[in-house]
Order: sequence, then C-alpha cells, then structure tokens
Amino acid sequence: MTKIHTAMLMSAGLGTRMRPLTDDRPKPMIEVAGRSLIDRLLDKLVGIGIERAVVNVHYFADMLEAHVTGRTDIEVLVSDERDCLLETGGGVVKAAPLLGDDPVFILNTDSCWSDETDTSLQDMIRSYDEDRMDALLMLARRDHSMGYDGPGDFLLHEDGRLERRGDRPDAPFAYAGVYIMRPGLVADRKVEPFSANAYWNDFLARGRLHGCVMAPYWMHVGDPASRDKASQWLLDNEGGARETTGRSN
Repeated sequence: MTKIHTAMLMSAGLGTRMRPLTDDRPKPMIEVAGRSLIDRLLDKLVGIGIERAVVNVHYFADMLEAHVTGRTDIEVLVSDERDCLLETGGGVVKAAPLLGDDPVFILNTDSCWSDETDTSLQDMIRSYDEDRMDALLMLARRDHSMGYDGPGDFLLHEDGRLERRGDRPDAPFAYAGVYIMRPGLVADRKVEPFSANAYWNDFLARGRLHGCVMAPYWMHVGDPASRDKASQWLLDNEGGARETTGRSN
C-alpha cells in the first residue's frame, strides 16, 4: 500500500459565491459547526498520519498564512500566489517543488464530510495503484450529498476507470474535492492559471483517471446557504467541533 506523507489544500480562491461571509476572511477560514473548513480537513489529514501540508494563499493571504502556520500537529508550508491566482491546475504546478516526488493528496477546502467511522482517505490510499492510474479522484453519490445541485461529473467503470458525463443529461457521481497524484506528472507544465481539468483530460485519454466512491455523507460548502445546512447537519449528527491536538478557532 502506498504511503502518503504530504497533502496540498487548495486555499487561494476569492470565495465570491460565499459572500458576504468572505468579505473579511478567506473562504477556508469560514466556520462550519464551530470549526473552520481548513482546520476540519487538516484534522482529518493529521488523523491518518499526514506529516506535511502545503497551503496556497492569495485572498486574505496574510490572515490565512498566520492561521495555518499556527498548527502544532502538522508541518505547514505556504505556496505564495499573492501576485497571481493560479487556479486548481496552475496552483499545483507552482507548489510542485514543495510537494516532493511521492504521491500526495490534493484537497479542495470547500468539501466537508461526516466524521464518524470515516475511512474515506484511507480507502483512497488502499485503492491507489500507480501502475494503473495517474490520478485517483474521490467521488460522491449525487443522492448522498448536500450543497451540490449539478448533473454529476463522472461515470465509473467496473475497473475503476472514469468517464466524463459528456452529452448525457446526468451522471451518478460528483467529484468530491480530493484526489491523489504524483506531482511530477505535471511539474514540467508552465506556471500559469489553468484548471486541473486540463491534465485530468490527458489522464482520461490514457485511461488512467480512476475514481473511489466515498462512503460518508458529502457536503459541498460553496455559499452561505450550503454552509448553514452543513453546519446544522453536523451539529445534529456529530455535535459540531471537537477538541484536537492542533490549534482551535
């Protein structure tokens, strides 16, 4: 089984859809049930033994950098995008020297999921097979999610390969904001703004983009209404924020 030591949290976005909550802070610092989105993810990463997190910063960069580097339970490195927001693909390319040569987790900070007996990240590690795949994406069932109203992103073949929805009216699975990839696969790309979909499409063309379906309830926290719904769900089902060994809000 692959051992993963490092993760990147995509944290540089402007949080436009989350306004007015992002008028005075970056989106990753928005609280859901009493704990910030980024700390919830860092807690999960620490819980499975991840030792290092790379966080890219742009919007309210100083505030976010001060927040994440205050963690005492995980090493945090900052990829500075203050001068230019590089999007989900360019941000990974810029951060590649910090990420190292081994496979890493890459996570969107607007994804949240239930915690109880959660093994989603461990399941991804067990499923990841570098001989067969260039990237492994976490998938959520559309009927087992909150805050996502799209038609779905992918179909999943029996062997784990992914196929885009294409011209179909819908697809059963949505991308749930987490994937595993070796950064070296994209390190030679130009550092410029572009979407991760650009290299995902290359992987798809080679039949090497795979998916792993998560078991817990997935919450896409993209706007104030979805934040409120996710907070209420977590409070009702899990009691909200928990004490951790890292910093608290």
